[in-house]
Amino acid sequence: MKVTINDIAKAANVSKSTVSKVLNDAPSIPDSTKRKIREIMKELNYIPSSLATHLAKQRCFNIGLLIDLSRKNDFLNHFFYDIIGGVESTIGPLNYELTISNIHTMGQEHFMNRLVLNKKVDGLIMDNSILTKEIAAQLNDLSFPFVSLGEMPGVENIHEVDIDSRLGGKMLTDHLFAQGYKRIAFIGGETNEPIFMNRMTGYTASLEEHGVAIDQRLIKPSYVNATIGSQLVLELLELEEAPDAVVCMNNAIAFGVLRALRERRIQVPKEMGVATFDNYPLAPYTTPALTAMHMDTFELGVAAGEMLMDRINDERRSQRHRLIVPALLERESTKRIL
Repeated sequence: MKVTINDIAKAANVSKSTVSKVLNDAPSIPDSTKRKIREIMKELNYIPSSLATHLAKQRCFNIGLLIDLSRKNDFLNHFFYDIIGGVESTIGPLNYELTISNIHTMGQEHFMNRLVLNKKVDGLIMDNSILTKEIAAQLNDLSFPFVSLGEMPGVENIHEVDIDSRLGGKMLTDHLFAQGYKRIAFIGGETNEPIFMNRMTGYTASLEEHGVAIDQRLIKPSYVNATIGSQLVLELLELEEAPDAVVCMNNAIAFGVLRALRERRIQVPKEMGVATFDNYPLAPYTTPALTAMHMDTFELGVAAGEMLMDRINDERRSQRHRLIVPALLERESTKRIL
């Protein structure tokens, strides 16, 4: 059986990228480590892959941001451009350029050939909706640097950055309890999306911490827009025990909630507290202004850029997992206790 770079890495108890750098005599690797790995290569009769060696030697000072433009709504909001700005602010001063590529038109096989094997970029940043176990395995086999925007549970040897949505859900719900609300609902978001599950998990963790039983009737996942927000809160008001506060998946849901409550002449925050994820585009400008969990997507881009540059320049310095801490912005929609 042919000895692979993975076999060498396991025998030496180092990463595959470290072995790749030894093959190219990278100055960042200590001489003692080089000697150890070269001895293992000799013992195992390892013949380096010309492709892997070729990839490791090239550098084009270009970073790829891989997106899927078939999900049009993801790229019609400011969050996407915040991420681009964050990445650019990190790689620009290092004389790297950013290339945005659409996997929807390229396809998985073509993007691997065009961007990776032809070395059009030195590393990739991609959303976890695009990155699969198979793609991650291919990139790792080539010791090609990449970073996931969003967590990838169960995927080995992954470098990932995300905003801590679980913490955000808990912080919003904790805030509502601190303001004296007792029966808190969670509305909006689609159950097949990790971001919904993370935010809802934070919400339920807060309920449990406050000794409140989880009532599934108060958790209403759905497509996120203002009309749905109005519909869901009206359904909640029909319950025998209606909630006195809601955590909303985003601004659009929260806007619809405020509209429906205003039409029903329910006072916010006196009779119903309303809190939402995401500060923009609406939270500061509604009446009353919405308490919001600010999810800093610019900082997310910065973190992804920093992690990828560390992977490119010195694998030993690179974090594997980083979560951005969200910030609670308290406004009139929940201020029941002054």
